Amino acid sequence: MPTTHHIAQFNVARMLAPLDTPTMIDFVAGLDPVNELADDAPGFVWRLTGEDEGVPSSTDIRPYDPDSIVTMSVWETPELLWEFVYRSGHLEYLRRRQDWFHHLAEITQVVWWLPAGTVPTVAEGKERLDHLREHGPTPYAFTFRNRFPAPTTDTEERAAEVA
Repeated sequence: MPTTHHIAQFNVARMLAPLDTPTMIDFVAGLDPVNELADDAPGFVWRLTGEDEGVPSSTDIRPYDPDSIVTMSVWETPELLWEFVYRSGHLEYLRRRQDWFHHLAEITQVVWWLPAGTVPTVAEGKERLDHLREHGPTPYAFTFRNRFPAPTTDTEERAAEVA
């Protein structure tokens, strides 16, 4: 049976230094290899490249402030997204995040369901993360730890959108 919904993820990180500095050299060097891992991973559907927002690279998108960068992607299931994040070469870079990014006390990642074939926008990712920060996990915006099941009807989906 075809999947009617996919899972989207959006996260934000505040850099310790600009991307063109020695502090960030290993992070920048890892961008292409990690993106290739994602592109080839089971369940991968789409990722923010920058072209979607009219800029050369996703690292040029700064919806919060000039020191913050975002990532956003879409996956067939939360389990396949989790496998990529925590069971692939991506984990090596995730473990080093303190080398490149400030620790933020607030929530930095959000996930949500969207109809299969839908491409989210950065504005939508920001809206979902802001909603999660303000209201906690809901069907509209949640976390890996506090997941909600995919909507099963259009009515359920509309109800989640207004939560």
